Amino acid sequence: MNQEVSVAPWYRQPWFWFLTIAPLCAITVSMIMLAVASNMKDTMVSDDYSKEGRGINLEIARDKAAADMGLNADISFEDRSILMNVNTLQGPADFPYLILNLFHPTLSEKDRTIQFRSDGNGHYTGNMLDDINGRWYYELRGPNNHWRLKGEAWLPTDSNLHMGPKGSAQG
Repeated sequence: MNQEVSVAPWYRQPWFWFLTIAPLCAITVSMIMLAVASNMKDTMVSDDYSKEGRGINLEIARDKAAADMGLNADISFEDRSILMNVNTLQGPADFPYLILNLFHPTLSEKDRTIQFRSDGNGHYTGNMLDDINGRWYYELRGPNNHWRLKGEAWLPTDSNLHMGPKGSAQG
């Protein structure tokens, strides 16, 4: 009474698949994560925190200098031309040129720098190469980089964009 029971091959055994599916999924996901991590740059990681801390103090000093000078600017957009009027406590600003940095909130490759030339009596003009749409952080600096006006705006705007020093400057 010997009966031989035929045993199915290993790949048709349900317990084999039940026990190996979780480790196989973990290996697959970890390989995908390793490939993504090795191909992406760590743009948010900083190597020198003390240098950044000193830089924050310098930025706060620039904000305070703008407030002490009573700087304010009005910008109007006309297609790709930008017109700006800058005033101080002593009257119209008299800088040979100004620099406007536009920072995209999430994509650093979209950041822009626009240089304004003086037309005299506090009037400045600049040109953009591309159109800008959406939310932007801006930073207006003078030629000697001793002051700055910063803020956030939705561009382009139909009305004038007013830039002024903030009450309590924070870096």
